[in-house]
Amino acid sequence: MKEGPAREAGDRDATGLRPSRDAGFLAALAVLGGTYVALLAATMAADVLYTTPGHLWRALQSPEIRHAVRLSLLSSTLTTLLSLWVAVPIGYLMTRYRFRGHGVVDALLDIPIVLPPLVIGLSLLILFQLAPLRALERVFPVTYAVPSVVLAQFMVACAFAVRTLRATFESIDPRPEQVAWTLGCSRSEAFWRVVLPSARRGILTAATLAWARALGEFGPILVFSGATRMRTEVLPTTVFLELSVGNLEAAVAVSLLMVGAAVAVLWMIRARGNASVLGRAA
Repeated sequence: MKEGPAREAGDRDATGLRPSRDAGFLAALAVLGGTYVALLAATMAADVLYTTPGHLWRALQSPEIRHAVRLSLLSSTLTTLLSLWVAVPIGYLMTRYRFRGHGVVDALLDIPIVLPPLVIGLSLLILFQLAPLRALERVFPVTYAVPSVVLAQFMVACAFAVRTLRATFESIDPRPEQVAWTLGCSRSEAFWRVVLPSARRGILTAATLAWARALGEFGPILVFSGATRMRTEVLPTTVFLELSVGNLEAAVAVSLLMVGAAVAVLWMIRARGNASVLGRAA
């Protein structure tokens, strides 16, 4: 009576799978997932094979593209800092407290993620046509100026940072924070000394997503900031402008610059995050 289950268990490999019965299932998963991975690799390879070092060099020699590179790096960095400054308290409050209108706020935080980017840019443009903000622009111009680039990036990137940090705070056990309260810490002291250090990796991930999202933002910037050369031009709008005049080589070269910058930042932040984890483990 016991031979059947024993024999069935013996047919399993080290991973607990039955090779004869599960091979088809694993092959289907590999084909479905591998198709997307292969498509991603093919697009990157196509860009690399299409351009040449000469195209990259000529692109970097252009004053307009150099200005776009500087503005993209500056605006993406400012957007990331602003996103973290806002996303950390929002993520903490949404996970630790329930208040009237919690569901409404939760839905509002998802709007920049689900809305088409052009709609976000149009909404910002309409907002700054209202009388109070129009009066403010006489003193501090925003629309079709550099501040509008940061604001357009912030509207979208911050939503991704909020979602990341909300998941981070949800995964943190609240008991150490409660113990800190009982030992005499105020809520702010417990947050800075207990919660925030535990959320370090999540903050790094949120910064990565916010920076990468800001770097690639196009729709809201095109509507709210325009694509003025040497003024509000960032790397995504440079690709658009170069394509509009038929300069495909420059557009691909700028695209590779964006890919390279995003990969470099991802690698640095993930390496730092892994180092911090190793340090805590030690």
